[in-house]
Amino acid sequence: MSAHQLQSRGETFFLNLRFLLIVCVFVGNAIEPMITRMEGLHVLYLWIFTFHIPLFVFVTGYFAKSNLTGTAGRKIMVQIGLQYVIFQSLYSVLDRTVFHVPDIHHSFFAPYLLLWFLASHLGWRLLLLAMRKWSPRQQIAAAVTLGLLVGYLPLDGTWLSVSRTFVFLPFFIAGYHFSFEALNKKLTRNVRLAGIALSIGLFAVILIGGNRLVPGWLYGNMTYMQLQHEEWYAGLYRLALYGLQLAAGTVFLSLVPKRESPLTDYGRRTLYVFLLHGLLIRIAAASLRHRRCTVGWRAPLPEWPSSWPPSG
Repeated sequence: MSAHQLQSRGETFFLNLRFLLIVCVFVGNAIEPMITRMEGLHVLYLWIFTFHIPLFVFVTGYFAKSNLTGTAGRKIMVQIGLQYVIFQSLYSVLDRTVFHVPDIHHSFFAPYLLLWFLASHLGWRLLLLAMRKWSPRQQIAAAVTLGLLVGYLPLDGTWLSVSRTFVFLPFFIAGYHFSFEALNKKLTRNVRLAGIALSIGLFAVILIGGNRLVPGWLYGNMTYMQLQHEEWYAGLYRLALYGLQLAAGTVFLSLVPKRESPLTDYGRRTLYVFLLHGLLIRIAAASLRHRRCTVGWRAPLPEWPSSWPPSG
C-alpha cells in the first residue's frame, strides 16, 4: 500500500472515529440527568467517559498534523477564536432572552460548558508549538507532568479551561505524533474480537466497582482538593487514571471501521453538530419545564450536563 493510500485510509479511520465519538457525546449528555436513578445508565455513563473525551482530543491532535504551523496554523487558530467568540455570545444571549436560565455566570473567561473544547484547542496548539523542538517522548513526558501538577493549583477549573487544557494535553500530543500505519498492521480480525471482549470486560469492571470512581476525575476540570484529595500524592490517582483512559481508548480504537462509509461523511460534519447540540438540549429542557407548568408534572427536570463539553 502506498504512502498516499495509507494517509487516505488514516483520514477515513479517524473520521469514522470522530462520528462514533459524537454519538457517545449525545448519549452521555442525554442520560446524565438519569444516572442517579438508574444503575445501568450510571455504568454506561462512566464507561463512555473513560475514553470519549481523551479520544476526541486525540483525534483533534491527529488532524492538527497538516495545519499546526505556518499560515495554515494561524488561520486555524483565528478560526477557533472566532468560533469561540460567536458561540459564547450566542449561548449567553439565548440563555438571557429565550431560556431565562437563572443564576448562570456569563464571561468570555469562563467557557460556556461545551465551548471549553475550543478554548483548550487553542491552548493545545500553542503548547505544542512551544515544545516543537523537543522529541515526541519529551513532549509526552512534559505533558503528563503538567497534567499531574495542574491538579495541585488552587484555581477555578473553568477559567479559560486551563485545567482541562493541561489534563488532556498528553492525548493531543499523542494524536499529533500517531502513526496510522502502525495501527493498520495490528487491526486484524482477532484484535478486533479481543477489543470487543475487553470493552465488555471494562463495562463489567465498572458495573462491579464503578461506585468508587468519582466522575469528576474523568471531566478534568477539578483540582485534587475539589475531588477531596489533599494528599501530596494525589497526582498518582490522575496518573492511574491516565492508564485507565489509555487502555479504554486503545480498546475503542480497535472497534472503529477502517473502510469508507456514510460514517466517514458524517465525521466531516461533527464540529458544528457538537457546537450546536447544546441548543437542542436547552430546547428539550425548556419544553419539559413548560410541560410541568401546564400539566402539573412533578418529576425532576433534567439539568444542563455538568460535565460537557464534549467532545469535536
